[in-house]
Amino acid sequence: MALAAKLQLRQSQSLVMTPQLMQSIRLLQFTHVELERFIDDEIERNPLLERAEPQNDAASDQAQKIDATPGEAANGDWFEAETAWSAEAISEKLDTSLENLFPDDPGTSERLGPDLTAQWKSASGNGSSASSSEGFDAADMAAAAITLRDHVGEQVALAFANPAARLIAGELADGLDEAGYMRADMAEIAARLGTNEAVVAKVLAVCQAFEPAGIFARDLAECLALQLAVRDRLDPAMKALIANLELLARRDFQTLKRICGVDEEDLLDMLAEIRALDPRPGMAFSSGASDAIVADVEVRAANDGSWTVELNAETLPRVLVDHIYFAQVSPHAKNQTEKDFLAECLQNANWLTRSLDQRAKTILKVASEIVRQQDAFLVHGVRHLKPLNLRTVADAIGMHESTVSRVTANKYMLTPRGVFELRYFFTASIASSGGGDAHSSEAVRDRIKQLIDEEKPVDVLSDDAIVDMLRESGVDIARRTVAKYREGMNIPSSVQRRREKRALASAGR
Repeated sequence: MALAAKLQLRQSQSLVMTPQLMQSIRLLQFTHVELERFIDDEIERNPLLERAEPQNDAASDQAQKIDATPGEAANGDWFEAETAWSAEAISEKLDTSLENLFPDDPGTSERLGPDLTAQWKSASGNGSSASSSEGFDAADMAAAAITLRDHVGEQVALAFANPAARLIAGELADGLDEAGYMRADMAEIAARLGTNEAVVAKVLAVCQAFEPAGIFARDLAECLALQLAVRDRLDPAMKALIANLELLARRDFQTLKRICGVDEEDLLDMLAEIRALDPRPGMAFSSGASDAIVADVEVRAANDGSWTVELNAETLPRVLVDHIYFAQVSPHAKNQTEKDFLAECLQNANWLTRSLDQRAKTILKVASEIVRQQDAFLVHGVRHLKPLNLRTVADAIGMHESTVSRVTANKYMLTPRGVFELRYFFTASIASSGGGDAHSSEAVRDRIKQLIDEEKPVDVLSDDAIVDMLRESGVDIARRTVAKYREGMNIPSSVQRRREKRALASAGR
């Protein structure tokens, strides 16, 4: 067989992942905050992009009606209509109307009453007929929150007259975490300040007497001990209980009674005192606020018995391409580099607007199919949640499974039953013991939790007993699955629950 070089033509198709295509895929899985940050970066880089200002046409129409129908407003209907208007959109006209309707005299509050006076003041911004249209923000006048470091610093200044001790206390305060625990290494502090560890320990002992009780502790046991010492309850029995917190976590009350040398009644009293303590005393000064979840999709009941699925307007970014500016600057491009830059900016801007529109349509399409599949859940609750996977939704709407996975990541849906992540509606399937429809794993978890909540101290259900009860109700489930679901809900075993329920029952007698 002779070897020879040949030239062959072959035609094939392949998917090329361009940078813009990869960016479009990334947009699908962006959260609302991530998307806003991405758009801000694009607007900063691209001079042809700008945010569209929201238009409130309804508020403008209502504002015009104030001038058009002053007689009706004076007859008392003004307040009922005003509460439905946007105070920001009609602030200028509102000032004039209030000045005409309610002159600034002492008898205004008496005539209107406290409720209507409060509505008038909130509507006008600051309750004055001569108020400006800018409004008033009470947050601007609020004092800055006192941090844990500030609170401790004030006590350090009062507790230590010696500058050296005050310096050591400041170093210890810098080692506090947000819960109030001292995480700094005392040996390192002593070496850095040129002193010995005994001096640092003496300063730490003074700091541990600061308010709130329990700060500057190095572990949970020490934190609880400091709080009990302030209450004068750190007796030998309580010290033994604090030293064996791992037994308390396991609810091994029999061993704790033997170690502490107390009977069951005394142990229950000690446990009640432990529960009244604060394991994180420094969190009272935490200024960090958790971000509220903003739903991407809203589901409402329609008049015909179906469901209305809408995108939340607050999560939809409004981006415009400034074609007028492009037409103005493009003729003045001096060279080919500037022309290419403008052309690229226009292309990227058009691509971004199309991608955002496609993202919104995809989210709405996926959410609508989820609502259609989980109609029984919206009507009856979690017990009627159907087993659902990504492939089922993808096949129903004609999309790839990976696309549905990206859309449902970190997206939330507001329903009449609360706010849920889209991934919540995708649950595993558990077979039915009677050969009927399969059960959702989330519905089975809820059933297990209900059975455990309703059990009595004298009849605590084991995992095998729960399996038998579920099979009687038509759920074919294994014991290890029940144990996995129970542990996932942080529910202790039957042995630990029996100890705790008996102890609580004894305390209630």
